[in-house]
Amino acid sequence: MKIGVFWLIAAAVGLALVVLTRLYFTNEYFFFAAYVVLQYVVLSTAWNILGGYTGYINFGTGAFFAIGAYSSVVLHKLPALLKIFDMVIPAIPLPVMILVGGIVSGMVGLGTGYLTLRLRGVFFAIATLALAVVVQTLIVNWDYVGGSRGIYMIRPPKAPLGGSYIQYLYALMMALCVISVGIARWIERSRLGLGFAAIRDDELAAEAGGVPTLRLKLIATTLSGALMGMAGAPLPYYVTYLEPASTFNLAYAVNSVAMPVIGGMTSWVGPILGAILLGTIQQLGSVGFFLDLNIPPTFNLLIVGVLLILFVIIMPNGIMGLISARQRRRATIIETALQQQRAA
Repeated sequence: MKIGVFWLIAAAVGLALVVLTRLYFTNEYFFFAAYVVLQYVVLSTAWNILGGYTGYINFGTGAFFAIGAYSSVVLHKLPALLKIFDMVIPAIPLPVMILVGGIVSGMVGLGTGYLTLRLRGVFFAIATLALAVVVQTLIVNWDYVGGSRGIYMIRPPKAPLGGSYIQYLYALMMALCVISVGIARWIERSRLGLGFAAIRDDELAAEAGGVPTLRLKLIATTLSGALMGMAGAPLPYYVTYLEPASTFNLAYAVNSVAMPVIGGMTSWVGPILGAILLGTIQQLGSVGFFLDLNIPPTFNLLIVGVLLILFVIIMPNGIMGLISARQRRRATIIETALQQQRAA
């Protein structure tokens, strides 16, 4: 399937899901839960571009996610700040905030890639973890965005597309899913994806063979960071109260790694499967917690940990890896049977 046809089909599926869910679901909690699941689809797909395709494990998801979220906070407060200097500008729409959050996070991803070019394996992972700590420290001490106190964000009274504002956020996150999945599939079927795979398999051999590893790593860190920032940009309007402890939540880093691992890191489908599976289970666990079913709030991370251990032991290549292995086994059996028939 050509990439243009895939983009059209993905956009049509996303639009159909948005329309159908708004027609048949009246409970607002569905859109709150669906937003989180779609958010994890974007995060896991973005992580897989660097961690799965290129082989560089990134523990800094929370940093890029928070950069996107606090970029929206800055833009939200910008009209009021400029008004002090007798400069009047209209309120900045959320799609523009998402675009700006992606640009800022992409630039940070580019800088991270450039500064950590000589780091590989566990050393690169530690560097990305350090990035999250640095960004959190800066946010905590930045009073303009609330600092350690946090900041309240008032949603606009009306949604641009009609309906409730959470439905509007759900529609925007669905659009981000289509964009991120389309980019991931394009990478997988392009020369860029072949270069990423060469770096993942053996970076030294790829560099000796003429693969521009420096440029490809910078592209991977930039794309991954930009998509993570775009996923975080709508967060202030979703939670309405943004503070560093929740924005840099460990769940974002853990889930963004676990979901591609469980779904399969070698295919664009894997992160989607892992995000839907884990995201849905976690949302059901959250429902049990709020219904006072004696489910602790840390139950979600427990689910992730248990499933991650089971999949690493039973299916180390994830769901898509298991499916691919069965398809290869079936093709081998069929080919063997045909050869035996020819020999007979």
